[in-house]
This record gives sequence, structure tokens and C-alpha cells, in this order.
Amino acid sequence: MATAETKLHVPEFTNEPFIDFSNAENRKRMEAALAKVKAEFGQEYPMWIAGQKVITTGKKKSTNPSRPSEVIGVFQDASKEQAAQAVDAANKYFDVWKKVPAETRAKYLFKAAQIVRERKFELGALVCYEVGKSWIEADADIAETIDFCEYYGREMLRLSEPQKLTPMRGERNYMVYIPLGVGAVIPPWNFPMAIMAGLVVSSLVTGNTVVLKPAADSPTIAAKFVDILHEAGVPNEAVQFLTGSGAVIGDVIVQHPKTRYIGFTGSKEVGLRIAELANKPQPGQIWIKRTVLEMGGKDGMIVDEEADVDAAVEGTVQAAFGYQGQKCSACSRVIVSEKIYDTFLNKLVERTKKIKVGPSDDPNNYMGPVVSETAMKGILNYIEVGKKEGRLMTGGGRAAGEGYFVEPTIIADVDPKARLAQEEVFGPVLAVIKARNFDHAMEIANNTEFGLTGAVYSKNPEKIRRAEEEFHVGNLYLNRKCTGAMVGAHPFGGFNMSGTDSKTGGKDYLLLFLQAKAVAEKVS
Repeated sequence: MATAETKLHVPEFTNEPFIDFSNAENRKRMEAALAKVKAEFGQEYPMWIAGQKVITTGKKKSTNPSRPSEVIGVFQDASKEQAAQAVDAANKYFDVWKKVPAETRAKYLFKAAQIVRERKFELGALVCYEVGKSWIEADADIAETIDFCEYYGREMLRLSEPQKLTPMRGERNYMVYIPLGVGAVIPPWNFPMAIMAGLVVSSLVTGNTVVLKPAADSPTIAAKFVDILHEAGVPNEAVQFLTGSGAVIGDVIVQHPKTRYIGFTGSKEVGLRIAELANKPQPGQIWIKRTVLEMGGKDGMIVDEEADVDAAVEGTVQAAFGYQGQKCSACSRVIVSEKIYDTFLNKLVERTKKIKVGPSDDPNNYMGPVVSETAMKGILNYIEVGKKEGRLMTGGGRAAGEGYFVEPTIIADVDPKARLAQEEVFGPVLAVIKARNFDHAMEIANNTEFGLTGAVYSKNPEKIRRAEEEFHVGNLYLNRKCTGAMVGAHPFGGFNMSGTDSKTGGKDYLLLFLQAKAVAEKVS
């Protein structure tokens, strides 16, 4: 039998290459894209419910964290009733969408990937402005979006074939994967294109319909992606696009009896609340809801006395301060052998002091703003806690400028059980913890309620093998930084309070949005 891949002539998946901004032509294209996006600031965006644009009386604004006076976009403020309508509309259209062949759905994803690829600079510029990512970080976000569309399209072609079973004499038997129903998609702002798009397209390609409630800090990027899906051929009715207060509409879409599953990425607190609400059946609900939850981290990097100290310093700085530490995978604890502690710390501080902080649209700045005033205040509060729990080495306050700028901050001599060593800060704040030896370092690394990413720098093969066995995280990195998971190469998701180990960008991921049906027919 010819496979779906052969019929569609889909080449093997490869990751989307990053843009080289040292190239003068690419720099010019990015500058032009930034100017184009800026000219569109203040535009109003509708919601989409039942295939129709919806406008509300109340409005919400998305602003530029580098310059908070700048309004990126104006959005609708959905009511509880509109949230319920969106779920009902998605449920009604599910009967149509689930019958669309998997090949057709995959083609929509490949087309969407191509549109994103063609608009890479423009979409990257929007990410720079709306959530304060640097050019390089924004480009990685867009590249990962393309990767998700390409990878999940191919995965659905694989899963749409009848699955091989043990043959039974006198029977025709096979198993197929079928969609679940309506998915509530609640993405975060920190990967505003990639995680949002990944949750949406994995839902769509598996035959589910979607109610998308984007993060309050990044609705413009989500609105642009919904337009791209429409341009790619996805029917307007397949994705309900709902903006507004999470406090008003979040519980409605999670608890609605017609919602079949919830795909969420965000904080531990919100994730646990979603899990609790989803677990309680509502009147008229005939299934146990699934939750696909990717939550926080308190990610540690171990620097052993047998490490390449300079490589470890560079990896730590990139993982701790890349995108202002606003990644669930970011290094927020570096656990250093006492034999090299002072040497490592001095080099780390010296390297961190070279970081430039300022507006993210300026490529000379390595760090942009944190996403909002609320985020900034929370981070500054943690820094004050850290000053009491350890020794402030650099940073420690707000950086200059009108935006929400926070200095890259290092606090040394932190106790492994201190708040700064246990609680997720989600900002450019790094706790440095001294370990007596490798055993002690491993003990510290595993002593939080989280288990998302971790890294070990060591030239000792035996210690590396021990880390592989004992470091309890979903994504372990050896002699490299703990951020930067690539689709296909590093299936991403963590243990314990870090979530349900969803493994985005991996071979198991689409199965979270499908259910298996086994068929056996007696034959003569």
C-alpha cells in the first residue's frame, strides 16, 4: 500500500534554519519589517465565533513592554456568554471537521508553514514589539512555529494509517486514531507564536476543533496566526478566537460540558486550577476531560569541578538571561562545586556585566524588557527577597528606560532550601548555590517540586552517566545550556509540578489529542 507520505511527496522533516542577522541584507529586511509593523500599531482585531467576526463594546489593549505608551493592538473583551457560544460553535463544527481527511488537514498545516516562512521577518518584528524578544529570540519563536506545522503535519500522516496489530486467524482487525472533540487552547505569552500555534495546529490536524484564548499580553500575534490559518484554507468555523479577561472567560471554557480537553502552558498555580476544574464533571458531560499541561520550572545547571568553566559560564549566562529569563526552561539555579566556586562566580559576574539591556527592537541589546509592569514588580520583589537570602553580586534593580527593564541579577551563596532556590521567579534572576561534591550537587538539583529542564557541565564520563540516570527532569542537557529545545530533536515537557510531561515536538505528542478505536471483524 502506498503511504500517505508517498502520495503527498512530503520530504523528511528538517528544522527551519535561523536567520543570520550578521548578514547586511537580513538586517535591512528586519529593519524594514519593524517599520512596517510599527505603522500598523493601534489596529483593532475582531474575535471569531461560529465563523463570524465579533466586536464587543468593551476593549482591551496590547502594549509594547519596551515603550508601554505604544499600543500594539486593540482587542475585544468577551463575556461569559460569548465564551459559552464559542464552545457550542466549536462542538457543532466538530461533526464537519472530523470528517475532513487527515491528508487535507496536513496540507493546511504545510500551507500555513509556508505562509509563516514567507512572512518570517514581519512576524518576528511583531514578536519583538509585543513581548520584548530580541531579534534572535523572536526569529527562533517563528522558526519553531514553522517546525510545529511541518512536524505535526507529517506525524498525522503517519498516525492516520491503520496501525499494525497482531493478526488473528479468521478476523480482519485494525486500529485507528480518531479525534476527541473541542479543545480549549490556553497558551502563554513567552513563546507567543510557537507554543500558541503548536497547541492550535496539533489540535486541528488531529481532527479536533479549537477554542483559542490567547494570553492577555500577546493577542496580536495570535490574531495574525488565525488569519494565516484562514489563508491556508482552514475553515473559519474550525477555530474560535476569543479575547478577554482570563478571570471572566477562562473558567467558562474549561468547565463547559462540551469541552473535551484543555491544552495549557503557563504557571503552576493556573495549571493546577485548570486540572482541578477539568476533573469535576459538569451536568451533561459524558467524558473525562483530558488536560495537557506544561507548567513551571526551577531549572538547575550543575557545574562540576571537572567542567570546562568558560563554557559553563557562557551556557549559564545564555540560559539564565536569554529572553530576560522568561522561559520555563531558563536556568534559575546554578549549582557549583566548591572547588571551583569562586573562579566560576567571578567569571560569571564579569560576563553578566557585559549584557546590554534596552528596547528589544534594537539588535545591540541582548536583553529587552520583561513582559509587563506586573511581571516587573514581582521580579523586583523576588530580588529583595534574594538580597536577604544571599550575596548580591550584580544587578539588583530596575534598568534605565521607560520600559519594564530589569537588570540581570546574580545572587550568590543561596541556601538550597531558600525561596530563591525553590520558587519560580520567571525573570533575569540567578541563584548561585555551592555544592560540596557531585553527590551533593545532584541532591540539590533534585530538591524542588519541579522537574522540567536541567544541565550538567562535566568532563567526567561517569558523572555524566550518573546524571543521565539520576537527574529527574524531562529534558536533560549535558555540557550545553538548558534552553533551546528543537522540534523533533528534543521532545519537550517535564515531571512533577512542571506538568504532564506533554513532550511537544515529539512522536508521542499528537496521541494526546486522539483516542484509539480497535476494530475486529469475523471473516469466513
